[in-house]
Amino acid sequence: MHIIIESRRKKLDSIQKARPETLIIDMTSKGPEPWVRFSPLYPHGGIPIPNTPDQTAWSVEGLWQGLKVFEREDIDPRKWLITDMSHIKRGGKRRGAILGHRFGVNSSILLDYRQARLLIYLPAYKWVLEHRLQPEVALLRRLATAQPLVLLDYQTNTNVNDTSRPLSHAALIRYYLQDSWPTDDT
Repeated sequence: MHIIIESRRKKLDSIQKARPETLIIDMTSKGPEPWVRFSPLYPHGGIPIPNTPDQTAWSVEGLWQGLKVFEREDIDPRKWLITDMSHIKRGGKRRGAILGHRFGVNSSILLDYRQARLLIYLPAYKWVLEHRLQPEVALLRRLATAQPLVLLDYQTNTNVNDTSRPLSHAALIRYYLQDSWPTDDT
């Protein structure tokens, strides 16, 4: 199974010229159905919030952004309720520097970026793959066994431990399809 991650910002023509044998699939929030469903912004609903029984988020990105803690602002549970894939990101100078991600609604544990990626983002995204996207995952497996795939994403960082750049969710899809899901020692 040969799966390549490319930037959605690249011109489609240049990707097609460089990789004519591949099927190119846009896995971003701008992609077509059914592939848009793989976007972390997509509102699947029911995504468990770590260490918080009976509370869920609509999207992986909403969960991630909602648990982010800043110098002047704690978690924002409203992010878990967003279903239109917009206004999910949190940042800005008025909130101050990012201190980490809270490991659950009432947890006193504040995770650093790498820990949060491993204990919040990856489990949430894997949950979506396993509980909301099984037909689409099966289709991707069939396509990937028939020919090489190029998965388009805005982010191209495939290394879970590289915290200098945001992680590519398309890379997580590739890990999942290749049965090589990242772990703490990856």
